[in-house]
Amino acid sequence: MPAPRTVLITGAAGGVGTLMRGLLPAYGYRLRLLDLVPVEGEPDAVTADLGDREAVREAVRGVDAIVHLGGISLEAPFEKILHANIVGTYNLYEAAREEGVRRVVFASSNHAVGYTPRPVGDDPLVPADTPHRPDTRYGLSKAFGEDLAQFYWDKHGVESVSIRIGSCFVEPTSVRMLSLWLSPGDCARLLDAALRAEHVGHTVVYGSSANTRLWWDLSTARALGYEPRDDSEQYAEKLIAEHGEPDPASPEHGVLGGHFTTNPPQWPH
Repeated sequence: MPAPRTVLITGAAGGVGTLMRGLLPAYGYRLRLLDLVPVEGEPDAVTADLGDREAVREAVRGVDAIVHLGGISLEAPFEKILHANIVGTYNLYEAAREEGVRRVVFASSNHAVGYTPRPVGDDPLVPADTPHRPDTRYGLSKAFGEDLAQFYWDKHGVESVSIRIGSCFVEPTSVRMLSLWLSPGDCARLLDAALRAEHVGHTVVYGSSANTRLWWDLSTARALGYEPRDDSEQYAEKLIAEHGEPDPASPEHGVLGGHFTTNPPQWPH
C-alpha cells in the first residue's frame, strides 16, 4: 500500500507510545497523538477517553492509518479492562470503518497466548497461529482485539496487523525478558513494516528483536518486511548474575505468560 502520511498513535503518553513518538517521524510519518492524559511536550495532542466514541471518531478523522497502543497494559479489574481495552478498541475500529481508514496496527500481547508452554530444547518456536490461551483479563482483552481485527477485515475490509508485543524497553530488566525483548529501534522498524506492507488482511505477528533466546517464530513479521537488528544477549551475563536462571518448574520459565499466570499475577512483562 502507499506509505501512510498521517498516523494516529493512541496511548501516546505511555511507555511504548513515548518511545515511538521519538522514532517514527524519521520514517516519514506525520503523527497525530491521542491519550487519556495530556502528552508532555505535545500541546496539539488529543486528550480523550477511548470509551468516548465521538471523541475517538474525531481523532481518527483524516488520518491514513492507526497505531493502537492505548488502553490498560497490566491486569486490572474487569470493569476497567472492559471500558478501556474492549469497548475502547471497538470504538477505534468503528471509527476507522466510519472514516474510511484502511489500516490499523493493533498492539496485542504475548499474554493473549500466555498459558502456551515455552519451547524447550529442540522444540519448534511458537508460531503466530497458536490458539489463544490468555493468562489474565488483560490477556483476554488482547485476544478479543485480535478477533475484532479479524472481524473488521472479513466484514468491512479494514486491514490490521496484530503485534503480540513482548517487552519493549530500552533494555531488558529480567532473565525472562531476554527471550521477549523488543528494542525501541526494532519496534519502530516493525511498526513501519506493518504500516507499509501490502495485502496484510489480518496478520498476527510476534513483536520481539532477533534474540538469541527467542521463544517465538518471527516469520510472519519478517514476511511484512521486518528485519530486526538487535539481540538481548548483550544483557544476559549481567541479568543472570543479578537474578540467576529461572527455576524450570516456575511459571516464569514454563509458559509464555510468566508471572501473569500466577494468582494474583505479578507485573513484570
